[in-house]
Amino acid sequence: MLIPLILSGGSGTRLWPVSRKNLPKQFLALAGQGTLFQQAIARTRQLPQVAAPIVVASDDHRFLAADQLLQAGIEGATIVLEPLARNTAPAIALGALQAIERDADAVLLVLPADHLIGDTAAFVAAVEKALPLARQGWLVTFGIRPDRPETGFGYIRHGDAVGDGYHVEQFVEKPDLATAHAYVANGGYDWNSGMFLFKAARYLEELETHAPAMLAAVREAHAKASADLDFVRIDREAFARVPDDSIDYAVMEKTRRAAVIPVSCAWSDIGSWSALWQTSAHDAQGNAREGDTLPINTRNSLLRSHDRHLLATLGVDDLIVVTTPDATLVAHRDAAQDVKKIVEQLKAAGRSEHSLHRVVHRPWGNYDSLEEGERFQVKRIVVKPGASLSLQKHHHRAEHWIVVSGTAEVTCDDKVFLLGENQSTYIPLGSKHRLRNPGKLPLELIEVQSGSYLGEDDIVRFDDVYGRA
Repeated sequence: MLIPLILSGGSGTRLWPVSRKNLPKQFLALAGQGTLFQQAIARTRQLPQVAAPIVVASDDHRFLAADQLLQAGIEGATIVLEPLARNTAPAIALGALQAIERDADAVLLVLPADHLIGDTAAFVAAVEKALPLARQGWLVTFGIRPDRPETGFGYIRHGDAVGDGYHVEQFVEKPDLATAHAYVANGGYDWNSGMFLFKAARYLEELETHAPAMLAAVREAHAKASADLDFVRIDREAFARVPDDSIDYAVMEKTRRAAVIPVSCAWSDIGSWSALWQTSAHDAQGNAREGDTLPINTRNSLLRSHDRHLLATLGVDDLIVVTTPDATLVAHRDAAQDVKKIVEQLKAAGRSEHSLHRVVHRPWGNYDSLEEGERFQVKRIVVKPGASLSLQKHHHRAEHWIVVSGTAEVTCDDKVFLLGENQSTYIPLGSKHRLRNPGKLPLELIEVQSGSYLGEDDIVRFDDVYGRA
């Protein structure tokens, strides 16, 4: 059984302000059709006799992953929830243990959820070349044929030929520019893509040999896992004892059975805004544009307007300008790798922009904070058909709800009633209340909050279909 294992735990801080902790880049539509997460899964559906995927995701992103699988029409997927980030080696071990429960001889195709591949046919062909090696017990990685000297990637040096690929002679750290030029000229080096193919049991054997403490801790955490709705929830206390390490350091650099299949498939890890500019379509002046943009005397820049406002530039070159409803980034393209420093400073300052967008996604839909002032806040709330917010109350605020479109079922203390378009209601401070969409179309309403404290933590939940405290 060939099982895709989609690693979806990344935070994508270099693509701030669009990618943030609660909505990272893998769940965004940055290029091509659908989100990067959906594209990663769609590529695997082109392989013959492929099984439903296993997704290893952060607990914070569980409903994003489930919702995007549903949108993509993927059935039977297993979503394994990491309570803590512990890097790729433990995440893949969780996926391997889960795969063996389906099939003791399962072959895992390990793919990061946030990469872009422009040539799916070439990728599929590379996987088919790698399958015989994986079934013979090799741990296969896919090396991207370099088309330029690149200092932002690690490299793989080819050894002797094996099957349709090569034995891995060495994994090489990110080089300086002169060394990268030499690697490209040599022809025997590939970029390290972070994509792998191997038997689940073989990976666990290698982990037992090279990182036994890690495997023991992962086994314990997986054994204590519990089912929660459609998720496999890994035990937090046990997983906290798992060492943090990548598959490269824990296994691939130590095993004697590593092979590489070179491939040219228009790959990018979308690791920065500069990388996205490089893979995007350009206008006649070399600009990559998204949204309502007006560049004048502007060249070789990435311009993205995400808030429906006009973004105009004049007389600038080699810039990254990205706007969202609550933040704007202006940077030189050469500084793209340093965007994460902004995220670090926002986090240190206790600001929410490092983790939350103005539009916040929830399992029932989303809300957009339109306006905020002293003792009041205005939100636009969208509830999915059939979805329901928790039965809750607030200690410090009252709420007014005005239905813009759709039908709302409102619970307020001991009353349950329906509201249609242009109708409204008042939820007094301290009242137990719930909002539900009983219809087949999205429910949109405006919520006006008023009170002494308007924080999202002023919620006491009594009943929640999503299992939130």
